Order: sequence, then C-alpha cells, then structure tokens
Amino acid sequence: MKDVNDRIQIVVAAHKKYRMPTDPMYLPVHVGAEGKTDKDGRPLDLGYVKDNTGDNISEKNEGYCELTGLYWAWKHVQSDFLGLVHYRRYFVHKPLKRDRFQSILTYEEIAPLLDRYKVFVPKKRRYYIETLYSHYAHTHYAIQLDITRQIIEQFYPDYVVDFDRVTKKSSGHMFNMMIMTRSLVDQYCTWLFKILAELEDRVDTSDLSPFQKRYFGRIGEIIFNVWLGHQVRVGALKASDIKTLPYANMEKTNWLKKGFSFLRAKFFHQKYEGSF
Repeated sequence: MKDVNDRIQIVVAAHKKYRMPTDPMYLPVHVGAEGKTDKDGRPLDLGYVKDNTGDNISEKNEGYCELTGLYWAWKHVQSDFLGLVHYRRYFVHKPLKRDRFQSILTYEEIAPLLDRYKVFVPKKRRYYIETLYSHYAHTHYAIQLDITRQIIEQFYPDYVVDFDRVTKKSSGHMFNMMIMTRSLVDQYCTWLFKILAELEDRVDTSDLSPFQKRYFGRIGEIIFNVWLGHQVRVGALKASDIKTLPYANMEKTNWLKKGFSFLRAKFFHQKYEGSF
C-alpha cells in the first residue's frame, strides 16, 4: 500500500508563519522565499519547505503569488495527485465547525475519491451581475486579459474558443486551488507557465501598484477554467472526472468592505488596492 505522500500532496502556499493543518497530506511551502531575511539579516526560516530550492521561480512571487508554490511543486513533488491551497483558504467538509481548521479536508475523506476522480476543484465563485471579464476590467486592468488572449491565440489557438466562453461567464473555479493527477498537473503547468512567461514580456508593470502587480496570479485563476474547459470540450476529460468541493476561509471576510470596494470599482473605476 502506498504512503499518504506517495498518493497525494497538497501544497499550502504561505508567506508567513501561520497555523497549519496536521494531516500528513498537506505540505506547507514558504512562497516567495527568495531574498527574504529576518531582523538579523539571515534567510527567513518559517519552518516550511522553501520555494527557492532547485528549479524555481521564487523571485517572481511578487506577481505570481501562490503560483510560485505550484511551480515548485510541479518540479519537485512526485505524488500521484498534487494540489494547491492557501494558508487561509482550504477545501473543507460541511457544515463548518466553530474552529474552521477542524473542517479542513482530510486524507481519510479524499482517499476513497482518488480512484473515482482525476480533478478536484473549488465550488464556483459567482459574480452574478458581472462576467469574469467585466469584473477583472473593473477591479484590475482589462489589457492584461486582452494580451493573454493574444498569447493563447498565438501559441494555443485551439483554446481561444474556450477563453472567450469562460470570460463571458459570471462564475468560475477561482483562487488557483485544485487537486489533480500528476500527469494533468504536468500538462496544465506546461501550458500555464508558458502563457505567463509570455505575459511578462508583453505587459509593462512599471506604473502598477504592488497590489496590482500581482496580476499573474489573478490571470492564472481565470485561465485555469479555460484549460479545464478545453480538456472537457475535446474529450480529454469527462465531466464525471471532475469533483467540485466546498472551500472556506479560515478567517472571516469583511463583506461590507468588499462590497463597497466592488461598487467603487464598477461604478467609479477605482481599482482594488488590497485584499479583504
């Protein structure tokens, strides 16, 4: 019988010390570890695996966010299934317990599903009065999505129809959260990081705020849906191969602040400058 970590590992992307799940399938990874130091000038040690070892893009974390952790795992983790979550956002079982960490998905819960499904995704996030494209355009900069489409048209033309279909929808699997078979991770990451590398060369970020420079991670959220939708459309995956799971933040979201920020972005063209 295979060890848990031979069967599945889920990277927990973290940039600071934080409470972590105790289940052995979770692997905390310090994302953006390159160049980070403590108060004494020594390399910052959070006690987690660092994403600046071996083949890595840790220095790009300012823009790529948790995707530097996905890149590191793609190059270094060899389990049958590989996943990505965040230090404050996880796949969960419901109903949620008062201590939300007690609701985080466990290996015991997912193990019986690994022989039935190839992909696990978070429940879709719905924007209702916005499409994925219009929401991005209001809160960030539409040119980034437009250039992404150009790149896909150049390098992966068969995916353009999927890009157009996804960006016109009002919901999607967001947060760069997923669990997939190793072979699908290989295919997805090869596709994703090719597109993002091209995007780096074509978008001028010199006038962007630090928050807005994180657009690579946000583009990744959207185009994951493009890649996944394409696999289903061409028959590489069946809808029955994909399992949707609930997710939850470990901390409460400030919905009032988030709502006001959304309205300001939509009606007064004030871009987001912080998380909620």
